[in-house]
Amino acid sequence: MEKQTHKVGKRKNAIARVYLRPRSGDEGLITVNGREFANYFPRPTARMLIMQPLELTNTVGQFDISVNVRGGGASGQAGAVKHGITRALLRVDPAYRPVLKKAGHVTRDSREVERKKYGLAGARRRYQYSKR
Repeated sequence: MEKQTHKVGKRKNAIARVYLRPRSGDEGLITVNGREFANYFPRPTARMLIMQPLELTNTVGQFDISVNVRGGGASGQAGAVKHGITRALLRVDPAYRPVLKKAGHVTRDSREVERKKYGLAGARRRYQYSKR
């Protein structure tokens, strides 16, 4: 692979555009919205989630990864980045598919927030009952 690969990942309301390039320096850099990966995602669980596809395919440090992510919260954005990295890796080498599929990274997590219903406080939460 001599040029960059581009794929989109989604989770909840977050959309991540992931660009994979062959590494240019000593180790692969990950930048999210122009900021360093560790600064953008301070929670270790989010960082671990994003690194899973790279660790499963033994490609940690082989690529410079640039991500533009918008929408949703921190958890949804981390999931979207993971999904985008997975899809980009599959474009680089389709042989990674069985490993990533078994780990459950290829399928988009389709769970969304349930809408609020009329007459209720939330999606399912009712207003407090008053006997008198």
